[in-house]
Amino acid sequence: MSKPDLAAKTFRQLAQKLEKDNLDEIISSLNEFSSIEAQGIFFEFSPYIYPDLVSAMKDDLFMKVFHKVDTHKIARVLSRLDRNTVDSKLKLFPKFISREVRDFLHYSENSAGFLMETNLMSCSKEDTVESVLTSLRKLGDKRVLTIYVIDDEDKLLGRVPVNYIAIARPEQIIGELMSKAPSVNASYSREEVLKFIEVHSLLQVPVVDVHNHLLGIIKNDALITASQEEASGDLQTMFGAGKEEHALSKASFAVRKRLPWLQINLATAFLASMVVGFFEDTIAKITILAIFLPVVAGQSGNTGSQALAVTIRGLALKEIRIGQWMRVARKELMVGFINGVAVAITTGLIVFFWSDSFGIALVIGISMIISMVIAGFVGAVIPIALKAFGQDPATSSSIILTTVTDICGFLSFLGLATALSSVLGIG
Repeated sequence: MSKPDLAAKTFRQLAQKLEKDNLDEIISSLNEFSSIEAQGIFFEFSPYIYPDLVSAMKDDLFMKVFHKVDTHKIARVLSRLDRNTVDSKLKLFPKFISREVRDFLHYSENSAGFLMETNLMSCSKEDTVESVLTSLRKLGDKRVLTIYVIDDEDKLLGRVPVNYIAIARPEQIIGELMSKAPSVNASYSREEVLKFIEVHSLLQVPVVDVHNHLLGIIKNDALITASQEEASGDLQTMFGAGKEEHALSKASFAVRKRLPWLQINLATAFLASMVVGFFEDTIAKITILAIFLPVVAGQSGNTGSQALAVTIRGLALKEIRIGQWMRVARKELMVGFINGVAVAITTGLIVFFWSDSFGIALVIGISMIISMVIAGFVGAVIPIALKAFGQDPATSSSIILTTVTDICGFLSFLGLATALSSVLGIG
């Protein structure tokens, strides 16, 4: 096939035309296009051809097609391939990109993402019944019960049962047959999936990410297996045989789980106390500062915890990636500053009427802004950094955060009070 005039034909039209060729012809045609053109055509192909096509691609063509492609999009394609092929293809990317793609490809054993399979039939709402039937015959999978309709960004729009397509007119547009498609998020637990399909009376359910991109489907056989595992899991819980601690776990098991973190937390508490000890003379001279120390530490801690919770949730739902840490950090810096100014004004007024000291009110106001800005930044960065090093962000983020926010709060408040005591007439 000679290189066509892209100004006259859309990528979708070219993709539909190429799909009728064999794999060697498709690969030969993609080699003739530029990287941008090859990408545009490749991502318009029906997903069912991805496994054979990507496996047959040589490394140079693969990188040509996937050059500067969003890691989530790469993962959605590679999720259809066997593990060995995925491993070989990921070696072609920089380690940072490979890590992010693998992060999207792996889900916990209790999640919808783990239960789903990615071999599904999808199409555009502009496709005709005839073209969908052609693709369906080429796929040759008798288990396909539903065709899922997606937009240009692979976002789920709706569904069409195969029997609707079988009796429709060949020229009819799929969008005319489409109905709403109830879906579950990939992070849903097995229990949530089972409850969802019971409420909606489904034989299979599509799985999407936080941006509504279609990732796969959970079929009835997987649902039956999940239901059986859920029943056995409930039985195990009754006898305290779960993998993690719960209400009926042995005391020795609970101690093993909790004590190490309590010891670490104790060490970090002493570290924060050492910082306070550095300003012992200042506190002895201006005793009222001791009253307001918990206020500064508490507000910075709450600010950091809010940023931490939002970031961990974003990582868990795969809403954000490691590579977006700067964007997340900037947002939390801005939120911390705005909230810090608002809280500082309120705090400053209260402290002024309490202590009758403009100097102390000014110091606590400034320190509140500084500590809340730092806390927001640290709350966002800590879980992402732990994730980048292959650690569970939920395991130790809060302890690290508490240490940093306490130290920053004490340093900013007591340090400013010490530095400005003579200028502002404090004490």
